[in-house]
Amino acid sequence: MKNFSFIVTLLLFSSLLSAQQKEWTLEECVNYALENNLQVKRTELDLELAEIEKRDAIGNLIPSLNAQARNSWNTGLTQSATTGILVNQTVRNFDANVTAALTLFDGLRNFNQLQRAKMSRLASEYSLDKMQDDIALFVADAYLQVLFNKQNLEVLKAQNQVTQEQIQRTQDLVDAGVLPEGDLLEIKATMADEKQRMILAENQIQISLISLAQTLGIRDYQNFDIVDRDYGIFGNEILANSVYDVIEQAKEERSEIKIAEANKELAEMDVEISRGAYMPTLSAFFNYNTRETGQDRIIGREIDPNNPTQRIGFVQGTNQEVLAENIIPVLGSPRPFFDQLYINDGLTYGFQLNVPILNGFATRNQVKRNEVNVKRAEFELKQAELDLEANVYQAYTDAKGAFEAYEAALVAADAQERAFEYATERYDVGLTNAFDFSQAKIRYENTQREALRAKYDYIFKIKVVELYFGIPVRDLKF
Repeated sequence: MKNFSFIVTLLLFSSLLSAQQKEWTLEECVNYALENNLQVKRTELDLELAEIEKRDAIGNLIPSLNAQARNSWNTGLTQSATTGILVNQTVRNFDANVTAALTLFDGLRNFNQLQRAKMSRLASEYSLDKMQDDIALFVADAYLQVLFNKQNLEVLKAQNQVTQEQIQRTQDLVDAGVLPEGDLLEIKATMADEKQRMILAENQIQISLISLAQTLGIRDYQNFDIVDRDYGIFGNEILANSVYDVIEQAKEERSEIKIAEANKELAEMDVEISRGAYMPTLSAFFNYNTRETGQDRIIGREIDPNNPTQRIGFVQGTNQEVLAENIIPVLGSPRPFFDQLYINDGLTYGFQLNVPILNGFATRNQVKRNEVNVKRAEFELKQAELDLEANVYQAYTDAKGAFEAYEAALVAADAQERAFEYATERYDVGLTNAFDFSQAKIRYENTQREALRAKYDYIFKIKVVELYFGIPVRDLKF
């Protein structure tokens, strides 16, 4: 039993350790964000609400059926249902009814409402697509920022390793009298500055990792990390297309235009729905009702033994009383519950026509209001097209500029590398001082960092152009 417990503990520890050591790829981060990001989830709720709205519209086209039952007690001075006399009593009554109704014609408002609900759901789908694209780009940008910070730290570490080696070489040259001691102090100062920058670079890595984890909805910041992978340049062939080709493709594929078009159609449907209020409404109804009571019922009649006669008038002229038999009802127990329901049931059915005549111009004003909304939606569609053109043109220009900047950064980095190698050779033989060597080293380090920054900036911007060109977010290559 102890061995079994030890094995279970070991397995749990191993699984926990492996979970803590998981490193996320960019594809995994994007897919996880699309499933768990809070903004995506909120947009998915809008899609659920649109689906509910659609079911509401469908429900308006089918008959309504409602049942009602009531059992009540009435205590006090009430009229007897059997004798008609006011008496103090407690009466129990039960009634039930079932009503069905169906709208036969309402100016096509229910039908148009269904079409609007379908369009509203489609617009919500477009909004979800746009949100997913935005989140995917945001995740990619955050991921590449982490990767840049990590590789920047590697550059700093590599340069620091060179500095450490130079300290030993400088110490030997100082001991040999080739270099002054001031050069050794300069190199040591460079070492201290590099260590400080490495600490700052490590902090930047943690900050960027936390930012990425929050975008994904992950709270375990301490154990979150990404795969250290050198992403290549993919998709630059997209720039072989002209910017106008990309713009036309974006107008066909991008969700921004589809959302604006859907909003325009929704506004047009609102006009049709409001115009339906001008038309008469014809509906059919059917009602079945029944009732039951706990009061005694009349089972016969008899002469009142206590007062067998009653005066009903006088003979004209003689004023002689006219008497008649005093007949009173004989009460018995109420009929059984279901017998009363069967006897007392009834049906009500028919048609109802409502014709709008004058309603304070409410219908007319609503139609006019919705027509204004149509014009507004048309302007918003045109504005969305203009904004998309500007955004695509900006993204295309940025991508081309980023590629040229990346190529220039590579050339600069290569030139500074050769310059640094030359400065190193001169410093090793005492032909240059430590300050000039440190400056050459800093320039080389800066060009390496700039090359990294330009690379990841270009990768991100080319992915923006690919999205505008209609490539699905899950098909982007990194």
